[in-house]
Amino acid sequence: MADAVVVGAGIGGLAAALALQRRGWSVTVLERAAALEDVGAGLAVAPNALRALDHLGVGGPVRSLAALQGTAGVRRPDGRWIARTDAAAAERRFGEPTIVVHRPALVRVLADALAPGTLRLGRAVSDVSADGTVVTADGTLTAGLVVAADGLRSAVRQKLFPQVAPPVYAGVTSWRLIVGRPAGELKLSETWGDGKVFGVVALGDGRVYCYATAPAPPQQTAADERAELARHFAGWHAPIPALIEAAGDVIRTDIRCLDPTPPTFHRGRVALLGDAAHAMTPNLGQGACQALEDAVVLATHAGSLDRYSAERVPRTSAVAAASRRIAHLAGLHGPAAALRNAGMALAGKLGPSLVLRQMDPVLTWRPPT
Repeated sequence: MADAVVVGAGIGGLAAALALQRRGWSVTVLERAAALEDVGAGLAVAPNALRALDHLGVGGPVRSLAALQGTAGVRRPDGRWIARTDAAAAERRFGEPTIVVHRPALVRVLADALAPGTLRLGRAVSDVSADGTVVTADGTLTAGLVVAADGLRSAVRQKLFPQVAPPVYAGVTSWRLIVGRPAGELKLSETWGDGKVFGVVALGDGRVYCYATAPAPPQQTAADERAELARHFAGWHAPIPALIEAAGDVIRTDIRCLDPTPPTFHRGRVALLGDAAHAMTPNLGQGACQALEDAVVLATHAGSLDRYSAERVPRTSAVAAASRRIAHLAGLHGPAAALRNAGMALAGKLGPSLVLRQMDPVLTWRPPT
């Protein structure tokens, strides 16, 4: 009997495997892809996620990649600031920095920390049962614990949790790109206007990660996504047009989320984790962070999945709801957007601690002892 089988080798699945191994479990990770992806977006590893990575013994390598520095905040399309925060003040408040990394780099850190032979690539899972039976083309495994970390469109969730509604379209599509860092000062920011968002973040390897969202019908594509992105953000402040012009590959993805979050994350010996359990909008940058939290808590309560669900469902539901609220604010138009901007500016004038305090429930999380 394999002690634990993890379905999916994304960030959440790899972290769960590592957390379980550190508690003495024998773990097999099954991934349908023939190789770990070497492409993808940037992502923010916030203080709560850094504590989870420290708990897994890999916080140091991640910290060496990059950290936000200086001023960051929200801007208007003409470049004026709506609200600003200071990375040093945030680190003092939360005790940790926010690390911005290229997703494949974090995947490699987690995969390299696993025991040899744990990860089995090119192994698609065709069926999972609540009793811990996992079926692949190579045969059947029986596990004391199955971790379903198979993402937004989780086949395991669809089978074992049929009462859970499928992911819903959030009303916006997204574009992601990574380019070389331009000359001159680079201000880390999100720019909001006309229901659209454009974010600019420096990576530690000298490149810049950009992400953008705009209202659009679902399941649409353009023959030239870079040209489509340029059309949406024409006339926005520098360096946004230049960053788009410098882009090579542009990844377009419709934003979908689970709303509401499932009422439980387990059935029998099977536990949902990460996007399979609580796919959320990206506005708080907490998708991967919550998956890392899941991994730590699941390993702690692996013998009592009731406790895992009891701890994670309320937590992730609250974070997902907060992210949807930010998405709503960012999508405002006209007079409503003007009121939003005025309110955010006033909050900033009252003191940066007021702005940062709103993130306390999310970023002060610590691993269970």
